[in-house]
Amino acid sequence: MTLKVGLTYNLRRKVEEDENLPEDFYIEFDDESTVNAIASALMRGGCKVIKIEADEDAYTKLRRSKPDIVFNIAEGLRGESRESHVPVILEMLGIPYTGSGPATLSICLNKALTHRVLSAYGIPSPEFQVFMRADEELDGNLSFPLVVKPLLEGSSKGIRCNSLVKDEESLRRQVSWVIETYNQPAIVEEFMPGREFTVGLIGNDEPVVLPIVEIQVNRLPNNANPIYSYEAKWIWDTPDNPLDIFRCPADIPLDLENEIREIAIKIFKILNCRDVCRIDMRLDDEGKPRVLEVNPLPGLIPDPKAHSCLPEAARAAGFTYEQLICTILWQALKRYRLQHLFKGKSLVKIL
Repeated sequence: MTLKVGLTYNLRRKVEEDENLPEDFYIEFDDESTVNAIASALMRGGCKVIKIEADEDAYTKLRRSKPDIVFNIAEGLRGESRESHVPVILEMLGIPYTGSGPATLSICLNKALTHRVLSAYGIPSPEFQVFMRADEELDGNLSFPLVVKPLLEGSSKGIRCNSLVKDEESLRRQVSWVIETYNQPAIVEEFMPGREFTVGLIGNDEPVVLPIVEIQVNRLPNNANPIYSYEAKWIWDTPDNPLDIFRCPADIPLDLENEIREIAIKIFKILNCRDVCRIDMRLDDEGKPRVLEVNPLPGLIPDPKAHSCLPEAARAAGFTYEQLICTILWQALKRYRLQHLFKGKSLVKIL
């Protein structure tokens, strides 16, 4: 029996003039080259792959094609819980899938909700305030500099170089821009002045932490604010002209490495992440790691020059791209007790 794997995704495209959307609206979606690379990796593992774009017709396509399992990278089209849409459909249809469930995806897309849940478990994250309007009074616990972000976005959407604000006027201007541009609240966080790291995990009951990636924001172009902004991720750092800002494994003391790893595993379990996840942290002014974001649906761009964080960490751990994809699938199959259906065990990296 050949394992039939559905591959659900959203294709990146340019914003058309008549759409009246921000220029980075589709930046979270995947290029066709990434979709094809994942499909190729799964086929090398002996799977039959059915590519399904996660649009309004996805339910019908999934119901008709009846895959044995779905490899899900779909970001969802719209709404505050958009990353949950495909998993919800799959659960309704009784189809297994890779990655975290709807509740985890909804919580993690909401930066404030993520902070609140983690703080209940003593996991340190920045002080923050959610602004529904630009004229709301600033919380007394917050002091400049601050970072202004959309509440419900990923992939550095809405985080521009000028999102690091140092005075009241800049704060109001940036909060107003976020609310009007993205039609959602803005979250304002205290700025963490230390080094920035991203941590990839693979597994389930005992997730394995991949080598830690440092994002060396001090190597951004001159006069750029030291944040991993939209410009840093998508404009200044390109495959044709990559910036030397990633270091993996990060050059950090063993005690800090162990602390970051322990925090990452705790978060993975607290939020009920599954199969794969990536967690962003930054050091505060005392050198202690604070959690910025949790991404249970991390990017999987195959090109090393594209600086996709999870594949970068996996390469440092000795994975080929095919091994990374097949290992994520294997973890999901094992979770559903379906691993006997997978023929490509030679491509699974045993962790």
